[in-house]
Amino acid sequence: MNGTPNFVEQDDPEVWSAVAAEQTRQQDGLEMIASENFTSPAVMQAVGSVLTNKYAEGYPGHRYYGGCEFVDKVEDLARDRLKALFGAEHVNVQPHSGSQANSAVYLTAIQPGDTVLAFDLAHGGHLTHGMKLNSSGIFYRFVHYGVRRDNQLLDFDQIVSLAREHKPKLIVAGASAYPREIPHGRFAEIAREVGAKLLVDMAHYSGLVAAGIHDNPVPVADFVTSTTHKTLRGPRGGIAMCRAENAKALDRSVFPGTQGGPLMHVIAGKAVAFGEALKPEFKRYAQDVVDNARTLAACLASGGVNLVSGGTDNHLMLVDVTPLGIGGKLAEEVLDRCGITCNKNMIPFDSRKPMDPSGIRLGTPALTTRGMGAAEMKQVAAWILRVLKAPSDEQVIATTKGDVAELADQFPVPAAKLEAGRFETASR
Repeated sequence: MNGTPNFVEQDDPEVWSAVAAEQTRQQDGLEMIASENFTSPAVMQAVGSVLTNKYAEGYPGHRYYGGCEFVDKVEDLARDRLKALFGAEHVNVQPHSGSQANSAVYLTAIQPGDTVLAFDLAHGGHLTHGMKLNSSGIFYRFVHYGVRRDNQLLDFDQIVSLAREHKPKLIVAGASAYPREIPHGRFAEIAREVGAKLLVDMAHYSGLVAAGIHDNPVPVADFVTSTTHKTLRGPRGGIAMCRAENAKALDRSVFPGTQGGPLMHVIAGKAVAFGEALKPEFKRYAQDVVDNARTLAACLASGGVNLVSGGTDNHLMLVDVTPLGIGGKLAEEVLDRCGITCNKNMIPFDSRKPMDPSGIRLGTPALTTRGMGAAEMKQVAAWILRVLKAPSDEQVIATTKGDVAELADQFPVPAAKLEAGRFETASR
């Protein structure tokens, strides 16, 4: 493919300029946003394939359009591989996002106005778990549980009490900023006691579940949803799984209930990613993600910051930076200037405002994909602490930026280089 024209650069240099700049940003910096990762070249090629041209409303064998024989094969591959990954009775690979997967489950399991018990956003939940401006919070009555004040772990005394008091039709487990493994079986027991259905949103840690590193919610939950682009390391998208008796209802809720034609090029990327996750090396990758997170967390804790719950069991950690005399907004901004990308984040019982909270959220999936290990985690932790302890020192910022770029150069981003219209794998 050498010499293939770069059509974006030729036809729309303004768009290409932004793409090229983003390519450089990804390569030269350290991506530590817990919900981000890097796909393989194969996933990127599938998403950029001719399947983007095909409309395929419906499901394999039951489409509303002709010419679907090949996209049917792709979707069947994705579904079969997803079932194999998690042992699910029924799967749907069409949701455009994790949010739409959750919306489809709500449409399947409950009625507008029904009561749902879910994790408080301020304690680590997600927008689609009943945030008042989200459609979930508009159409359904959400009651929220949180974590204990003394140890920042899930408060199961509160969860049981709220479930017995409010008798929810649905209980939602899962989080976007909770650094500990979630005991799905305990949630299932509570749901059975009060006659509720159980939805587990494992968007953040599904890759760890697929690798056998974390507990699998599929055997105990009525519904399980996830994104495909975080620890699962696939394209941006969503999936939904359920027991056989809910299969038809869930499929109707995805299409035509919440969306129209599926994105077949993205489903192809999902199929490739699921195939990759079934390989032995993915298990090693997932374990490295967790090991790296624990190393990073321990080094940060020894440097004077507080970690929510005292550490991590998964791919992320919540860091309370206020002991250093700063807030999460400044921490995010100054680290970004050094090429370390993270996000400001509220911590449980936060006394600061959401746009300038007490913490930052850090994750290790993307750095682990690049091949970094314990030694690099220790170095990165030292840089983070150095910068956060001197956020106005321009010399410290400049020095750290140079150090970060030098480290990043040693660990090329896989599939980040799209030059002259071709993919180039930048593996070591």
